Amino acid sequence: MTLAADDRYAARAVVHSPIRATVTPGEKTVPLQQRRPGRTRAVLPGQIGVLPTPTTLRQSIIVPTYNERDNVAALLERLAAVLPHSETEIVFVDDSTDDTPEVIERVAGDYPMAITVHHRENGVGGLGGAVVEGMRIAGGEWVVVMDADLQHPPEIVPDLIAAGMRDGADLVVGSRYTPGGSTGGLADRYRKLVSRGSTLLVKTLFRTSLLSVSDPMSGLFAIRASSLDAGQLRPLGYKILLELIVRTRPGRVVEVPYTFQPRHAGESKSTVTEGLRFLKHLGRLRLGSGRSRMIGFGLIGISGLLPNQALLWALTSMSGMHYAPAAVLANVLAVVWNFALTDQILYRNRRERGFLARASRFFLVGNADLLLRIPLLALLVDGAHLGVLAGNLLTLVASFLVRFLIAEKIIYLGRS
Repeated sequence: MTLAADDRYAARAVVHSPIRATVTPGEKTVPLQQRRPGRTRAVLPGQIGVLPTPTTLRQSIIVPTYNERDNVAALLERLAAVLPHSETEIVFVDDSTDDTPEVIERVAGDYPMAITVHHRENGVGGLGGAVVEGMRIAGGEWVVVMDADLQHPPEIVPDLIAAGMRDGADLVVGSRYTPGGSTGGLADRYRKLVSRGSTLLVKTLFRTSLLSVSDPMSGLFAIRASSLDAGQLRPLGYKILLELIVRTRPGRVVEVPYTFQPRHAGESKSTVTEGLRFLKHLGRLRLGSGRSRMIGFGLIGISGLLPNQALLWALTSMSGMHYAPAAVLANVLAVVWNFALTDQILYRNRRERGFLARASRFFLVGNADLLLRIPLLALLVDGAHLGVLAGNLLTLVASFLVRFLIAEKIIYLGRS
């Protein structure tokens, strides 16, 4: 029997999902503060299954790209083979430095479906920022997010939509860890270990939000457009699903198992820098931006104690230099160390001023506190007869909060 395009969704195989419920289109949702004991259908504003405005598009496929010229042709061919052309749009949000946008535009002419390329020059927010920008552009009833490298099999997209429509879901997650799923496409044991470890970490940190999600680190998911509020998202790096779940708390989540595939072409974009951005993002989600930055600033400051104390010890013990000028030189070294880490890691996305402006202000603040620290150090060493290293450590701790507030409010201004 041959099925029409519209019937493909109803004909997909049964999908495993942790939550199943019957829902009537148009059913009202319930604000959190009005929840009663017992069953609550959803906690999002709006109406389940009802769009605020009519649309002829069933799904918008958001594909963030960064130098994926060798993958986009195969991706489009496989998407076009399983999706109804008149009800689908594909939105590429591109941060590439190669000719990926030109390749997409050239190949798009082979398919009778809406295909657009939105190229970003600055790439704010990384992959997550690209996805959110695509969400704002999307016009479909469902917004599907997937990678361009074919590690997310395009043939799974109809299953995601079918599961969402069948179960009245707000969010459908493609999961590698639900029964029937697999991480087979991960390159080696190290990457599998990193994937498992990061999943365990986020499920521990956000236990309540992720009770019904086995794979919160997945980059493959579909969300009902009427349940999406992109304005709440503040992405950083490539784990946008975690951000979406924690910040928007979708009312009903189901999962579709899939096998993670080997990369079709090109190289993985996972780097140590992305790993650090991920940890920073976790801190922002768990603690809030201000507190997480304060903790990060403190950790960087602690790391700066090593060069500070080492040089102070060398100058006073090995060279016989007086502790006051030795403390000044040790502080300069620590300021250089702290600025490098603060500028590259902690405030990477808030560098509104030029490099010289940031560096000069940081060095001014980092050394200006010597006007307070040196007299305090003299009081502790000469007056309280404390050791030079112990006294220096106490003065550094005392000046920490002042330096953090100046960095937060003056040197690295947030975007207006």
